[in-house]
Amino acid sequence: MLKDHDCGLLNEKQVGQTVSLAGWVHRRRDHGGVIFIDLRDRSGLVQVVFNPALSPDAHQMAYELRNEYVVCVVGEVTRRPAGTENPKMPSGAVEILARQVKVLNAARTPPFYINEEVEVEESLRLKYRYLDLRRQRMKDNLLLRHRVVKFLRDFMDANGFIEVETPVMMKSTPEGSRDYLVPSRIYPGKFYALPQSPQQLKQILMVAGMEKYYQIARCFRDEDLRADRQPEFTQLDLEMSFVDEEDILQLLEKMLTSLVETVTPQFRLLKPFPRLRFDEVMSRFGTDKPDIRFGVEMGDLSDIFAGSELSMFQAALKEGGRVKGIAAPGCAGYTRKQLEALTELAKSYGAPGLLTIALTGEIGPETGKLDPEKVKSAITKYLTAAQLREMAGRLKAKTGDLLLLVVGKPDVVNAALASMRAEMGRRLALADPKLLAFFFVVDFPLFEWNAEEGHWQPMHHPFTAPREEDAPLIDTQPEKVRSRHYDVVCNGYELSSGSIRIHQKPLQEKIFKILGYKDEEIVERFGHLLEAFEYGAPPHGGIAPGIDRLVMLLAGENNIREVIAFPKTQSATDLLLNAPSPVSDAQLKELHLRLREE
Repeated sequence: MLKDHDCGLLNEKQVGQTVSLAGWVHRRRDHGGVIFIDLRDRSGLVQVVFNPALSPDAHQMAYELRNEYVVCVVGEVTRRPAGTENPKMPSGAVEILARQVKVLNAARTPPFYINEEVEVEESLRLKYRYLDLRRQRMKDNLLLRHRVVKFLRDFMDANGFIEVETPVMMKSTPEGSRDYLVPSRIYPGKFYALPQSPQQLKQILMVAGMEKYYQIARCFRDEDLRADRQPEFTQLDLEMSFVDEEDILQLLEKMLTSLVETVTPQFRLLKPFPRLRFDEVMSRFGTDKPDIRFGVEMGDLSDIFAGSELSMFQAALKEGGRVKGIAAPGCAGYTRKQLEALTELAKSYGAPGLLTIALTGEIGPETGKLDPEKVKSAITKYLTAAQLREMAGRLKAKTGDLLLLVVGKPDVVNAALASMRAEMGRRLALADPKLLAFFFVVDFPLFEWNAEEGHWQPMHHPFTAPREEDAPLIDTQPEKVRSRHYDVVCNGYELSSGSIRIHQKPLQEKIFKILGYKDEEIVERFGHLLEAFEYGAPPHGGIAPGIDRLVMLLAGENNIREVIAFPKTQSATDLLLNAPSPVSDAQLKELHLRLREE
């Protein structure tokens, strides 16, 4: 090899040795005769000294070196002179006295700084991703991802799981998102689909007797993107036979706890992981993936406003709406501009507006009208002190807080206040950045009503088993059926969804029919799975933690693109390879496809 040591691993143990190093020029400094460079490879940096008295040829070559040149250096490891050590570098106690240097490849001036952590526009970073990945932050993120995946593989092996690879080209089956389709050249007019997950295949592996399967699985979903979504993503996919919910939840808690304590011990954990019912978490936080590192929980105020003279309240409540609110701590002094910004945020989630009540002073024991100097709100004249005290109690508000109220349909109210709560958590820095608050959400509904299409759809996917005690309600009261579905949530992100699966053909066929599938559709789309169930399918269940989101949290990032080597943009384009891109007419002809002009 051109190198026999790593730059960042050199220390005083190698003093006196002659080493051969190779890497990139990270920084060059000319101190009036003596030239210094910081040489960088994946392991880190080391300082190299070019002294004309020691090696005139190497010193002359050093004049030509520029940032990001790829070079090979041969020299002696020596201690740095006293007082010049760099404690910020692992190799900071030593330096290399260069005797030979060879330029392996010159480099153009990069479009952004690599040796400084400065803000760079994301599209530029993604276009030159190979340069972006040289930066320390990105390198650290990829190394962290490697350690996480290695830990997961070791953990699964130690717990009796076997890794099985499943196909990337398979049959299109419904799992909640649009499929990416691959046309078949051999079978004109027919298509493969890229898997949204290996769901049916891992269930078939349970029928096959594997009992404990896992896979670092690539998954593909053609859905609208956001900070925690990509069209292709990676998950730890696992399935187990002869288990119930408790077995899987205990395994996940053990795995995640061990992972954090081993790979990122700087974080604290909630132990044991809390477990919240779906109806409870929606009532308290308005979303099934809240950040529970801080309070600011929602309170239902509908009964307080039931006799209100405010027409918008009366109309909403008569139509089944609700009035709910949160208390933003210490925000009673918000300006009109700040309140207007919060109102626009609420409206963006479908709310008609936002009602605010600033508790600028003590409410007091009086039973009559409120003092406008102590309580500032557009609806003060419609409230009594007793009503406001009750509201403040439910929202755990105190003097100096700002009450934020939304009225409307329950789902709109929940969505608006959940976003408001998350926004106030960010603004006020309410969450401990060193806490990973994992928790489980359980007791989800099995079905949810699709009002646009006029039919029931699965809350999770159509293979989720109902709670046994609720199964008799499937035909008559499907809205009351609870599922054996569970989620893992951390710091406001859903990290994983899983469930105990249906393993008996009659029940699975019944669920398909409730979801509106006709007999011929069931055979066409799911016949392979239903037939497998006839040959002795064991009870089984699984879960699939998302590796991208998990590494994002462990890296302290806010976007999964920061922990993926070659991500797509938020508009699903690849700026490095310029994809998606047109294909030739010859390729289309081979696939029996023709483009239609719109």
